[in-house]
Amino acid sequence: MAFWDSLWPRREAQFESGNASTNSIVLSKRHATVSLTKQGALTGNLRVNLSWRMRTSDIEGRSRQSGRLLRPMNLFKPDVVQAHTQGVVNVDLDLGCMYELKDGTKGVVQPLGNLIGDLNAPPYIRLSGDDRFGAPSGETVYVNLDQRDQIKRLLFFVYIYDQTPAFDRTHAKVTLYPGNGPRIEIELDEHAPEARSCAVFTVENVKDDLIVRREVKFVYGFQSELDRLYGWGMQWGRGYKSRA
Repeated sequence: MAFWDSLWPRREAQFESGNASTNSIVLSKRHATVSLTKQGALTGNLRVNLSWRMRTSDIEGRSRQSGRLLRPMNLFKPDVVQAHTQGVVNVDLDLGCMYELKDGTKGVVQPLGNLIGDLNAPPYIRLSGDDRFGAPSGETVYVNLDQRDQIKRLLFFVYIYDQTPAFDRTHAKVTLYPGNGPRIEIELDEHAPEARSCAVFTVENVKDDLIVRREVKFVYGFQSELDRLYGWGMQWGRGYKSRA
């Protein structure tokens, strides 16, 4: 809990549950699940977006203090900049999704191996592209909820591709945009400086009720370790990207 939240305890609860002014639901440890069914978000495409930035202090150090002395409260608010504006720290965050369909089919949609999926045929999941620089648009995966009856469970994850582990230096967020209802936000706000992958959230079809559950579990390996953690039972090999 942040320092200011301890002064106003009700403020945290209001932020986590979302409100009409922001039209969002923030999943946290205390409020970890939400039903897409109860939100009326069962048609069209579910858009899942990964966005991330690097903190200025990790790129430039703490030397830029001139403006802070005039505004002391800014000492508690570290600046953030787009990751590609100054490339001292080279981090490439990728968004992926493991899936299991009702017929037992299992697989993954991810940039590695160009496994972009298909929106109108199994697995009804598609990756829009690969953001390698922390652009404002980020990376997006679409899920065709018109085919929700074919989906058993999904695991959305973020990993660092072939670079120095730096989850503790990024300000990353995954946002779900249903076709109807408020967006759902999940911050990757826990410190895991050596982790290379993070299980962000799951979607499970429980008696025709689609339940989104926040996970935010960091691991020190890659997809195979996430697979073991969640019991997918797939075989994994080394994957590569095409050169940018």
